Amino acid sequence: MADFWPHGGVGQAYGIFNDERGNDARSVFLVDREGVIQWTKVYEPGNLPEHAELLAELAKIS
Repeated sequence: MADFWPHGGVGQAYGIFNDERGNDARSVFLVDREGVIQWTKVYEPGNLPEHAELLAELAKIS
């Protein structure tokens, strides 16, 4: 998702905005049908989410 306006607004709401760098940490939030966050993971710079892990976590909340 893009977080352009207001700059960092979404990242700040989710607690992942880095004020020093001015951007969000790479993160994944899995939200159920009721809009409740069921799983989240924040990644170190340079690391990408693993598809198998995301699919396994999605299967748990479907």
